[in-house]
Amino acid sequence: MTTVSLSSPAPAEAAPVGGFLRAPFAAATYREIGYVLTSLPVAVVGFAFAVSMSAAGAGLLVTVLGLPVLAAMLAGARGLGAAERGRARHGLGLTVEGPEPVARAERRGFFAAMANRLVDAAGWKALLFQVLMFPWRVFSFVTTVTVWSVGWAVALLPAYNWVFARYVDGWTGYRVYDFTSGGVRHTYDVTSPVQLAAVSLVGLAIVVLTPKVVRALTSVDRAAVRGLLGR
Repeated sequence: MTTVSLSSPAPAEAAPVGGFLRAPFAAATYREIGYVLTSLPVAVVGFAFAVSMSAAGAGLLVTVLGLPVLAAMLAGARGLGAAERGRARHGLGLTVEGPEPVARAERRGFFAAMANRLVDAAGWKALLFQVLMFPWRVFSFVTTVTVWSVGWAVALLPAYNWVFARYVDGWTGYRVYDFTSGGVRHTYDVTSPVQLAAVSLVGLAIVVLTPKVVRALTSVDRAAVRGLLGR
């Protein structure tokens, strides 16, 4: 005898919707936002390190001092890469196994170890990570701050719209535009409950979409950490 299950798949389908609506308030979302915000100062430090050490090493290549500077640069880049993997693990939930240690030189001595460090592919990839991710992280920071702040500011407009009428001369509510054309002044203030509700819904839509925007931005970080800082 065959038993036919009559259970409805609706709960499984509803779960992503619930997750979608809860995402703006989820701890994981704010961990990712925190990751993006802290990535800017980290990227500034990493980019400054990569550029200054590269310039110093290249400038000193006319002497023997350039090679130790470049070797130190690659060692430092590996250290920055390890820190980035740790940040990705805590902020993005991404665990990436680090590269193999620098191969031991066949001969002993300072110059043999330095030569080994200079051909360390993982060090060069970690240095490239610092250079390539700097402009992206500036863009991510600006985009995340803009989308998050605008979304909540617009969504909560009904709660503070009275401030404009009380403290801004000539405004009856938040002023959307104010311009003069053909000697006629045109203004539009958000005042009625219907207008406020419509504006708030637009803000809520931005708030709900913010986690998706942040996840899309951090997907580039995930790919870069895997490709340039892992094995």
